This record gives sequence, C-alpha cells and structure tokens, in this order.
Amino acid sequence: MDTITTETILESISDGVFTIDRSWRITSFNKAAERITGLSREDAIGLRCSEVFKSNMCEGKCPLAETFATGKPIINQNGYIVNLAGKRAPVSVSTALLKNKEGEVIGGVETFRDLSEIEQLRKLRARNRFGDIETNSEAMRSVLTMVPAVAQSSSTVLILGESGTGKEVLARTIHSCSTQKKGPFIAVNCGALPDTLLESELFGYHKGAFTGATQDKLGRFALARGGTLFLDEIGDISMAMQVKLLRVLQEKQFEPLGSQETEKTDARIMCATNRDLEALVEQGKFRKDLYYRIHIIAMTIPPLRERKEDIPLLADQFLKRYNMLNNKNIAGFSSAVYAQFYAYMWPGNIRELENVVERAVVLCQTEQITVADIPFEVAHAAPLEETEKVPTTTVSIMREAKESTEREYIIQALQRNGRRVAEAAKELGMHRSTLYRKMEALDIDVDML
Repeated sequence: MDTITTETILESISDGVFTIDRSWRITSFNKAAERITGLSREDAIGLRCSEVFKSNMCEGKCPLAETFATGKPIINQNGYIVNLAGKRAPVSVSTALLKNKEGEVIGGVETFRDLSEIEQLRKLRARNRFGDIETNSEAMRSVLTMVPAVAQSSSTVLILGESGTGKEVLARTIHSCSTQKKGPFIAVNCGALPDTLLESELFGYHKGAFTGATQDKLGRFALARGGTLFLDEIGDISMAMQVKLLRVLQEKQFEPLGSQETEKTDARIMCATNRDLEALVEQGKFRKDLYYRIHIIAMTIPPLRERKEDIPLLADQFLKRYNMLNNKNIAGFSSAVYAQFYAYMWPGNIRELENVVERAVVLCQTEQITVADIPFEVAHAAPLEETEKVPTTTVSIMREAKESTEREYIIQALQRNGRRVAEAAKELGMHRSTLYRKMEALDIDVDML
C-alpha cells in the first residue's frame, strides 16, 4: 500500500490551504486554494499572502497576524477575498502556527472555505412571495400558488399544519390579498379559552347577561364584520361549542349573550388546527357536519423539516428583526451554524427557529453568530443522510462542517470556562473523560487556547 503523505491529504480536501514563512511569503498552496482564488500554485508561491488574497481581513483584522501575536488559533472567521477575476468571494478562515521539531514558530497555516454556496442560499430571492411569506421550497410553493384564488373567494378556509408552522401568517396573507383586505383581521385562539369565555368572546354580551357584565361588549363575529375572523386551534373546542359555532357558520347570524335579538355577520371565516380532524370525527370528538362545513378549502403547511430550503430566508428575516430590537448589527451566521440548522429536525418548526435566532442575537458578542450562540441540541444535531430532501450543496456543506462545528463548540466552551476541562464538560453536558477523548480526536490542545 502506498504511504499517504500530508501533501496527498491537503490536495484531496475541498478547503483551500496555504502556509507562509515568518516574512509572510507563501510556501505552499493546495489545489483547492488554486480553485477558489483562480491563481496557480506556481504564481502564488513566493508572494506575500496579502498580494494573493486582497482580503478585507488584510486591512486590520488579519487572522494570521492575530495568531502570530497571541499564539492561539483562529476558527471560522468570516470575510472575503478578491479572486483573480476581480470578484469578491466570501470565505471562512481558520489559522494556526507552524512549528519545527524544537517547537520554534517557523510560520503559519491558513485554511479557507468558499462560502459562495451558503451566500447563494442565504441571498436567494424567493421565487414566490405573497404578503409576509416567501419561499424557495417546492412544498411551500404548492401552498402559495393557491393563495390568489382562495383570497378572491368567500368560502371558509381550513389551514392545517403542525404547531409553529405559521398558520396565522398564511391566514393574514390570504386576508391581505382578499376583497375584504380593508376590513379587520380578528384572531381568536379557541384552544386557550374555556367554553364560557370563548362564547362571550365570539358572540359578545349585553349588560347584565351575567355577574360582572356591567356594560355591552361586542364579540369577535361583530368586530370582524367586513373583514376576516380567524379561529385558531378549532380542533380543541368542546362538542357543545361546536354546535353553536356550526349554527353561525350555516346561517351567518348569532345572538350575543343576554340578548333576544339576532345579529348578522359577513366576516370571512378561516380556521386552523394542528390536530387530525378526520381522526377526531371518527372518534366522535368532532362533529362531522362542522368538519365538512369548515373543510371547503383545505391548505396544509409543511413542517420546517420538509422545507429546509427556506431556513436561510427565515433565519435572515429573524436576524434583521432581532438586530433592530436589540440594537445590534450582527452580520450573519457562520457556515457551521448553517450546517447545524440543516441537520436539526426543528420539532417546534418556524417558531423554534425564531426563538433560536433571538437567543443567538442576545448572546452573540461578535460580528457573526457561531455555534457557541445556539442551543446545545441544535449545535449537536446529527448530520443528515444524503437521502434527506436537502439540496446536494447543503449536504456537502454539512458533512464538511461537522468536525469543525464540534471543534469550535468545544474550544469556545473551554475558553468560557478558563480552560478548565471539568467545567467545560459540565457546560457541554458530557463526562470529563468523554470531553478528553473528543479533544484528542479533534486535536485540541488546551494549553494553546
């Protein structure tokens, strides 16, 4: 068997790698570095690295200069280089010192990853957009193509989907495109209220209808006249309430509590639930006639795990929102963070992604969100198999980033805990011996941090 040399390994990886001597002149340059920069090895070797890369980092935030000054490696610092064609190419840079056998520093090594694919994913303009919803997902696009026709109809709409998928956002989008868009959009969470409160909220009441009713109050059906009434979590209402709601939907009229007079409503009705209404009908827990009354037009929103193409769009939207709310100016997410976002299965869907981004913005103390700023379960999500419905470029990015993601997370935990392995292990939720094994496998030297 042929001996595998260091040079062979460096030539086979997809990250660009180059080394420099103490005078900042390039001494080696692998194939990936040639591909990313557009410059041949022969032309690069002997030049100062700043002459090759023309990077914004050369202007004051040079990671190699920081490594020489501190003796500490830099991991996944983002910036850009200008390639031979004169185009800016986004890159993620990591650096380390080069030492001889006696331990003397003889130069430095820098690896850089081309982030063009990540940038394209993040900046990709939505192929379809309606209201506040934009998507790059075929699964979500099939839902949005229904919006124009549904919006022009007055029929009842049933929006299905797991919790946190954005059912109310879709309802508001339909309303904003409808002929009743100038009217109000009134939302009621039916599952959050007991029958007595839900009835008074929906139908209103007259003064004296019950103890505490000191004045008349309009219900949501009255408030939604000329607009849309959105009944969220309709699968959670009682059988008794279902009867009363069915009558209103059939006759378009209702009676406020304590009143003998019938009032009319022309509100467009939209309903939503995360429950299986057909199963509830079979179990006798949901009226069949009400089910068919609200099931005229059904729209099912796919969970986030089935529309991961939308993660860059959504994450970018949330980052802008929480940057503004927290008076911050965080530029974006590291490639390792995106890799974990794609690997995680998002049981809480879009709402969970929003919470993760909000947390990251609050905790982030740098110009870019890293895996140290995201929750442990997301940062340690298992990599996806290639059979998952994720773009091929995304799978490649995830697989390449897995090891650097874990290494970055461990290093930052050690740094936060003053290089105390026991404390870092406790924070990471693992035994100290497990952390030592991972540090050895990932070539993490605590004395170098």
